[in-house]
Amino acid sequence: MRGQWEDERESPPPGQCNSENDSGGCKNGKCSEMSADGSRPSECDDQCRSDNDLVVTVSIEWFNNKMRQDNKKQTVGERMKKQGTTPPPGQCNQENDAECCVEGEVYATYTCSPPVSDSTPATLTINSFQEGGDGGGPSKCDNQYHSDDEPVVALSTGWFGQSSRCNKFININGNGNNVTALVVDECDSRVGCDDEHAYQPPCRNNIVDASKAVWTALGVPESEQGELDVTWSDA
Repeated sequence: MRGQWEDERESPPPGQCNSENDSGGCKNGKCSEMSADGSRPSECDDQCRSDNDLVVTVSIEWFNNKMRQDNKKQTVGERMKKQGTTPPPGQCNQENDAECCVEGEVYATYTCSPPVSDSTPATLTINSFQEGGDGGGPSKCDNQYHSDDEPVVALSTGWFGQSSRCNKFININGNGNNVTALVVDECDSRVGCDDEHAYQPPCRNNIVDASKAVWTALGVPESEQGELDVTWSDA
């Protein structure tokens, strides 16, 4: 994503600044725009885009505050990072092999997710939405806890869409089976490593975080529950 660099940079090595479309590059003692003309994949979905695609990037402040993304003119990026901190003793619940933040570790954060379709690829993870479970506090949509026997899910920030999918159902296909689950929470891709998020890292941007009931409905043995490639769609 293009933007002004606030710190000083050196001139790029010969041939390393793509000035296609008159894009700016760094010069000794003065910075302009990023030194490549869109040379990396989009941060939302890690894909390269054709010049014929109707896609845009926006300034980071607009992008973060508005979460602009739709299927006609898709916003394609900004990825940032979160510095990990060691959780206080006993404050990171590792039920379901949940990952705890590590001091000094840097975690990617996201404000968007890949486009939603009739068959959206995702990674299914496992989470306990019960009180005292590894999901942390109550669910964001209803401020309630949910039993492991309920087919409920949390979605990555971009898919959660500022609560637009709260209390709505999605269809999940995986392991040769399908299940309908209720969206009750956000799997926060922007922040983590704090008490509110059970001292776990920020979510990746392609996560459907599901209760045990969802995994059971998909026919996945308990010993194999953890991560699974699935597809999902709005019900």
